[in-house]
Amino acid sequence: MDLRAELLKSIWYAFTALDVEKSGKVSKSQLKVLSHNLYTVLCIPHDPVALEEHFRDDDDGPVSSQGYMPYLNKYILDKVEEGAFVKENFDELCWTLTAKKNYKPDRNGNSVVSHQDAFKLWCLFNFLSEDKYPLVMVPDEVEYLLKKICTAMNVELNSCELDDYLSQEPQGQEGLTVWQFLDMVNSGRFLRGIEQEAISMAVEEVYQEVIKDVLKQARSAHVLGHEPCPAPNPVLISISCVQGYLWKRGQLRRNWSERWFMLKPSVLSYYMSEERKEKKGSIALDKHCCVEVLPDRDGKRCMFCVKTSSRTYEMSASDTRQRQEWTLAIQTAIRLQAEGKKSLHKDLKQKRREQRDQRDQRKAAKEEETQRLKQLQEEKERKLQELELLKEAQRQAEILLQEEEQRRRQQHEEMQRTLEIQLREAEQARASMQAEMVLKEAEAERQRKRILELEAMQERLQEALQQEVKARQDEEAVRYAQARLLAEEEEKLKQLMKLKEEQEEYIIKTQREKQVLKQEMENKNKCLEEAQKQLEEVRVNRQRVDQDVMAAQRKLRQASTNVKHWNVQMNRLMHPIGPGDKRTNVSGGVFAGYQPLLSQRDSSLK
Repeated sequence: MDLRAELLKSIWYAFTALDVEKSGKVSKSQLKVLSHNLYTVLCIPHDPVALEEHFRDDDDGPVSSQGYMPYLNKYILDKVEEGAFVKENFDELCWTLTAKKNYKPDRNGNSVVSHQDAFKLWCLFNFLSEDKYPLVMVPDEVEYLLKKICTAMNVELNSCELDDYLSQEPQGQEGLTVWQFLDMVNSGRFLRGIEQEAISMAVEEVYQEVIKDVLKQARSAHVLGHEPCPAPNPVLISISCVQGYLWKRGQLRRNWSERWFMLKPSVLSYYMSEERKEKKGSIALDKHCCVEVLPDRDGKRCMFCVKTSSRTYEMSASDTRQRQEWTLAIQTAIRLQAEGKKSLHKDLKQKRREQRDQRDQRKAAKEEETQRLKQLQEEKERKLQELELLKEAQRQAEILLQEEEQRRRQQHEEMQRTLEIQLREAEQARASMQAEMVLKEAEAERQRKRILELEAMQERLQEALQQEVKARQDEEAVRYAQARLLAEEEEKLKQLMKLKEEQEEYIIKTQREKQVLKQEMENKNKCLEEAQKQLEEVRVNRQRVDQDVMAAQRKLRQASTNVKHWNVQMNRLMHPIGPGDKRTNVSGGVFAGYQPLLSQRDSSLK
């Protein structure tokens, strides 16, 4: 956080405090007074001409924050120099303006924190709040600040109770305003049973450490009136550096004097006493400095020294633990200087903010991943439904195919039975007419060849049916492979998209094979139709043959009639002649010549 951003946060509170009607605008006279006070506390030369020019009375109405910002940036913030003013005085000015309107302590004097402690908590809030307006402090930073205050008092913060409070507070999960934070602290919910003096000392300690970059250690148990905490972690000691009394050896007189030391990231100052009224000197810290532990000598124990580029400072602590705290703290300050960081807590705040951003990003990524998985699951269910529909359609098609196949098979069997009957009838007719149809032997031979061709065609039809059955078995194997692929798809969710593409390709291939099989079935149907046509031709030929047989039968009947007529005529011719052996023999011989022909005719008629 740069200096301009810190100043803008405090000025924002002052501006909103002057906005009595909460319209987002402040009268020009009030802004003139505010600007004049800012000039004073920021130690900037006054520019009355620019002030009157910007806030002249010839234009209408009050000024909004957007209207005040150009003047604030150009004539005040751009001229501010870090270290040229006392920031605490600047914060007190802005706090005085905003506290009159917004801070409402207990009128009976039962507030947990004093007015001065509320000001320090307000400064801490501004430091830890987000860089967005209106200013709020996220729950993580609220917990961090309360934990530091409780740690300074050697008590433990109840995080569960804090979470319950934030969940009950409107918009508590998004963050607290400074007035909500102060009301929470004054409620005594998290600091019950602790004296106001101990709370003031803890707030002062955290304020010195965070705001003024005075890295210090928690006070001892006998000062706060609580049981001492366990031994601090060395890593935490290096972060919360110390202030306190140390013995220092002089450079000229080489005598030992007790001094009150206070460590900041860039300087180690020492005073006559802890009131810090008389400063005796300071040690500038940079990346070239170092800290070394010295052996005990000259009656002093727990010695260490700070080496700079120009001088070595020898000091002595009261015990080994205090020496370790001081050496680790000074090493931390030197490391900050080497890394080019002016404030440890600003760096820690930035790291916490980055961790929150990373956590939010992970949470958003997780939610996105959950949403994506949900969409994939829905897509999968939809695909499964489509597959079920396809399977149902396929089952219906199979049922239709089976029915069609059964119908064709029945027709084929009926046709075969009809052909067999017709063949038997043709054989009988051929056997009965063999003697009379010698002239038509060639025609009968052609009919037999035709029948053989039909039998060959029937065998081919049988083979085609077998091929169709085999194709259906292949199709069943393809469906089994498809079902196996679907099972693998359910087990391998991570490869869903790839398997889906393979499945679509496989379905397209199966459809193509079905189309080929369908084409083959159509071709076979065409063959069957051609066979039926040929059978119709056979029936036509058979009818023609029957007609020829009937014609032959008519001729035979005509011949029989003629024979009878001839017999009658012959009887008439032979009747007038008297009987005689020789005549009788002759007539009997003539009749005997016709007898074989008559018997042959009768057998043909039978």
